[in-house]
Amino acid sequence: MNRSARLLARREAVVCRGVPIVTRATVASARGAILVDEDGREIIDFAGGIGVMTAGHSAPEVVKAIAEQSQRLQHTCIHLATYEPYVALCEKLVHLFPHGNATRALLVNSGAEAVENAVKIARQATSRPAILCYSDGFHGRTLLGMSLTSKVGYKTGCGPFAPEIYRLPFPNHFRDGFGFSMAEFAERELNRLQDTLINTVAASDVAAILIETVQGEGGFVSAPEAYLCGLRRVCDEHGIVLIFDEVQTGFCRTGKWASYEHFGVVPDLSTWAKAMGGGLPIAAVVGRASFMDAVRPGTLGGTYGGNPVACAAALATIGIMERDDLNSRSLVLGRTIHGRFQSLAERCPWICDVRGIGAMMAIELFEEGDRSRPAARLVSKVIVGCLERGLLVISAGIRGNVIRILAPLVITDEELDRGLTILESEILRQVASPASKKQGPGAVAKPPLRSKETTKK
Repeated sequence: MNRSARLLARREAVVCRGVPIVTRATVASARGAILVDEDGREIIDFAGGIGVMTAGHSAPEVVKAIAEQSQRLQHTCIHLATYEPYVALCEKLVHLFPHGNATRALLVNSGAEAVENAVKIARQATSRPAILCYSDGFHGRTLLGMSLTSKVGYKTGCGPFAPEIYRLPFPNHFRDGFGFSMAEFAERELNRLQDTLINTVAASDVAAILIETVQGEGGFVSAPEAYLCGLRRVCDEHGIVLIFDEVQTGFCRTGKWASYEHFGVVPDLSTWAKAMGGGLPIAAVVGRASFMDAVRPGTLGGTYGGNPVACAAALATIGIMERDDLNSRSLVLGRTIHGRFQSLAERCPWICDVRGIGAMMAIELFEEGDRSRPAARLVSKVIVGCLERGLLVISAGIRGNVIRILAPLVITDEELDRGLTILESEILRQVASPASKKQGPGAVAKPPLRSKETTKK
């Protein structure tokens, strides 16, 4: 038994089985966009710790900032004593993400905590209970996070869930917009929202509407720009707080600091985590001062929120993003990935959509191109086959039939090319296998229905 197998056996003996095992990969060390497993094998990382390691694994500047801050101050709760790294990070966040004339920030530990606190802020600011959210959305695994999260597989056996949560279909043009232009589809979905405020929950009871501008776990689906603009108008009309969940999309992943910058819409509150910490657990709520300051003292926070070491790591990570212009790098990587995926789709009828913004790219697969048959089993086989060939890649989508790319933005052109070549060849190999019962691997697919977001980069 090799070292990786022994480690996995040890895990099975002591780790709660509720913790997912997405792949059988192990990792002993990492640098840039390369993982090294317990047996010394190098693996190209297309997952980035689920979008966390945007600035690369073990970036020297981040490691140095962690070490130096650890020597000065490891922890003292921000409730008890104010320390400079917390204030400095909030200053940086309100500079990067201005919300109105004045902006405030709150630091917590995870994306789920950020979402929960955003909801608490909205409810206090409006004195209303209800929250509108969307199908296919993912907002965390806490009780309120699971209540807001759509996919039932994440929350089986965990109820009862939080009340006053109402869900709308996410405006997914690829899936639900057949026969409609993007503008017509957005108008239809906005009418659905208006009907919901009449038939399901009164606008006067709605504290907030929570949405991912680009769904992460839902499969990298972008909301139409016209829909988000209409959402802003509806919220303004009814005094509803608009919350954008930027946990997976923020900090250069889409080629901008915030994905909402692509759409020209600024929310009232936004939630952040993942890439901002450079691998350490830290998250934030950023928002208009008029809402953030409406909260009663003592109702937000937590022992570890804005830990000084995590703050130092976040500041160093953001510094790398600024210095190396990772927003521009994201756009370059996205064009390369998009082009390779489009070329592959022309040869592989199973790929029915290529989509994304910046380096947040994905493909959605259906058996033999039949959009009533999501190819989740094939995607699972591709992921296993890629890992065997030295590439870590993961799925997404409520049916598990989406392959997504969340590679560190510091990945080299050569590493990206090698990883894409492995992924392409593994998809074609699995599609060509007898078990797949597919068309010939060289068959030209019918032109797939493309979503508008595939050109928004």
